[in-house]
Amino acid sequence: MDQAKQSAPLLKARQLANALAVAGDEIERTRRIPEPLLSQLHEARLFRMLLQKEFGGDELHPCDFLLTMEELARHDASVAWNIFVGNSTALITPFIYVEAAREIYADPRTVVAWGPPHGGTADAVDGGYRVSGRWDFASGCHQANWMGVHCRVKEADGSLRLNHLGKPTLRTLLFPIEQAEIHDVWDTIGLRGTGSDSYSIEDVFIPEAYSGTRDDQALRRKSGPLYAFPQQQLYAVGVAGAALGIARAMLSSFADLAAEKTPRGLSRLADTATIQTAFAKAEATLGAARAYLLEGLNEVYDRAGEVEPIDIPDRVRVRLAATHLIHGAIEVSNWVYKEAGVSATGPCWRTTSVPRRLRRSRRRTSN
Repeated sequence: MDQAKQSAPLLKARQLANALAVAGDEIERTRRIPEPLLSQLHEARLFRMLLQKEFGGDELHPCDFLLTMEELARHDASVAWNIFVGNSTALITPFIYVEAAREIYADPRTVVAWGPPHGGTADAVDGGYRVSGRWDFASGCHQANWMGVHCRVKEADGSLRLNHLGKPTLRTLLFPIEQAEIHDVWDTIGLRGTGSDSYSIEDVFIPEAYSGTRDDQALRRKSGPLYAFPQQQLYAVGVAGAALGIARAMLSSFADLAAEKTPRGLSRLADTATIQTAFAKAEATLGAARAYLLEGLNEVYDRAGEVEPIDIPDRVRVRLAATHLIHGAIEVSNWVYKEAGVSATGPCWRTTSVPRRLRRSRRRTSN
C-alpha cells in the first residue's frame, strides 16, 4: 500500500514498533500493558478506530482496521488483541442511548471491557436492571474504566424477555469498573499481556440508558456503512488481523533464522529445497488470504447502505474470508514452529540466536 494512501492509525501503529518491542518483556512478566506504552496507544487513538465520530472516534474503514491490527500484532500480539477488543466493545454504542455513550467516551482514555455471554440473567426493575454474577475472559479489563455484561432479561413476572425472533433476548449492560471485582486468574503460556481475567458484580443496578441489545439491527441508532456490518463480522476482522500479524512476524523471523541455522550434517535451512518450497507456499497462503479478505471488505463496504444492515450473503462472505485467513495464519505458524525446531521452544529461548520476535510470537500462539 502506498504511504500516501495508508490510514493514520496504520502509520501510527508502525511508528510504535520500537515502543512495542521495548515493552515486550514487561508485558510478558506483568501481564499488563505498561506505561508509557499505554498512553502512547491512547494518543495514537488506536482504541477509537471503530468508535463513532460524534463520540470522538474515527469510524475507520474495515480494511484499514484489518491492516492496523496486522501491524500491531507483528510487534506484540497481546497489545493487538486488547486493541481489537477495545474497538469491538465500542460497537455497542449504536445500540445504547446517545447521552450514555457520550458520557462513557467523554474520557479520551475510555476502554470498555467485558467477557463473553455465559447464560447470566438480569432482573428487569423500574428504570433499569439489577444483576449479579461472574464472567470470564475479560481481555483488556486492566486498562478499562467501564465494564459490561451480556445477560438474558427476566421480567417481573418471571418470564424471559423475547427478541424480534421470539427467542430470549441478550442485553448488554454497562457500568463503571469500580462496581466490579476483578479476579486475577489469567496466568497463561500465551497472550499473557491481554490480562483476560474474570470479574464479578453483586446486585448492581444499571439504568436503562446504559444498556442495549444487538439482537435486532433495526434498533441501531447510528447509520453509515461501517455500522451496517453486524458486530460479529467486525469481530472476525479484528481476530483475522491479529492472527495475520502473528503469522507474518513468525515467517519473517524464520527467514532470518533460516539464513543462519545449519542443522548438524546438513546445509543451511535457507539452502534446502524443501524449506524454500514450503516457505514460498506459506508466503502465498498469507498473501492470498489477506487479499481475499481485503477484496471482500472493500466490496461489501462500498455497497453497504446507510441504514439497512448488510445482507446475509455479504455477512457470509466477510466471515468466510476472515475465517480462511485465520486458518491460513494457524497453518503458517505451525509450520514455522515445526521447522524452527529447538530454536523455537524450550530453554533455548534465552540462549539461541533465533530472533526474539520468533520466540515471543510462538509463545503467544501456544495458548
